[in-house]
Amino acid sequence: MTNPVLVEVTRGQRVESQHRGSYAVVDPDGKIVASAGDIDAPVYPRSAVKAFQALPLFETGAADKYQLTDAEIALCVASHSGEPEHAETAAGILKKAGLDKGALECGAHWPMGDAATRALAAKHEEPTALHNNCSGKHSGFLCVACAMEYDPKGYVGRAHPVQREIKIVCEAMTGATLGDDVCGTDGCSIPTYAAPLRGIAQGFAKLGTGHGLAPQRAEAARRIFKAVAAHPFMVAGTGRFDTDAMNILRERVFMKTGAEGVYCASFPELGYGIALKIDDGATRASQAVMEALIQKFLPLDDATRAKLRALGEPTMKNWNKIEVGTVRAVV
Repeated sequence: MTNPVLVEVTRGQRVESQHRGSYAVVDPDGKIVASAGDIDAPVYPRSAVKAFQALPLFETGAADKYQLTDAEIALCVASHSGEPEHAETAAGILKKAGLDKGALECGAHWPMGDAATRALAAKHEEPTALHNNCSGKHSGFLCVACAMEYDPKGYVGRAHPVQREIKIVCEAMTGATLGDDVCGTDGCSIPTYAAPLRGIAQGFAKLGTGHGLAPQRAEAARRIFKAVAAHPFMVAGTGRFDTDAMNILRERVFMKTGAEGVYCASFPELGYGIALKIDDGATRASQAVMEALIQKFLPLDDATRAKLRALGEPTMKNWNKIEVGTVRAVV
């Protein structure tokens, strides 16, 4: 099956590039509200499902044991830009569990935020694992390991109790069987499991409504939503689509990007979950489609629509600041 064109990139009066992909909008019972392309082919959701991966943080009691704040909880589901507040918050989570940055097994990379990278370089400092965009998630994993008295070493491994528990949770949320045949290794070294967009979207519908979840899991989802709505900066960072859109919409939407053109979201007031994948992995296209789906389904005033459109379908400018084209969704 060839997926349809979802995004066009124009230059002048012509379409210069196109991005194909697929998306599913699903309710908590699995009913398809809208879709395009092949929504049953397994895709790696990557970082888009960090909220699923954070559920054991609450269900094991680790979040309460270490008295995690809303800002810290938001960082646990983040792909952050490595700005000082992000790195400091990750270090604070680890300290509560009696650990330091040496316990992180996500690897180090320069911050995703350009300003944060330049600031480190200006001070002749090297990035640490705290600057890894997944350091908050990994700090949460380590809290689970310590709370359950598991050996934290090797917590990224497929056979580690923390990762086994996360796999069980992800299977329950997506309804998919996540075996070795669909298991890969994510950029931060944890297992990542491919699942159909249909199932991932249903998981986000359940996450946003609590429908179909046991009371403890529904409460965990509610706490994640509350934390992210209060601290959208922690989920991404300065100038990032996730942060800027959730700053506008707050509790009306929880959204999370993933690598290689994946985006997922929950619309709690409608009871919908969304999962999308751009075939060529382009983030500019996944953002445009997510913005278009928000515009399509959520009741919004004109001012809010304009703000979101500026984020998701930006006008492209050259080095002389001359407008040369647009990125536009054709959902």
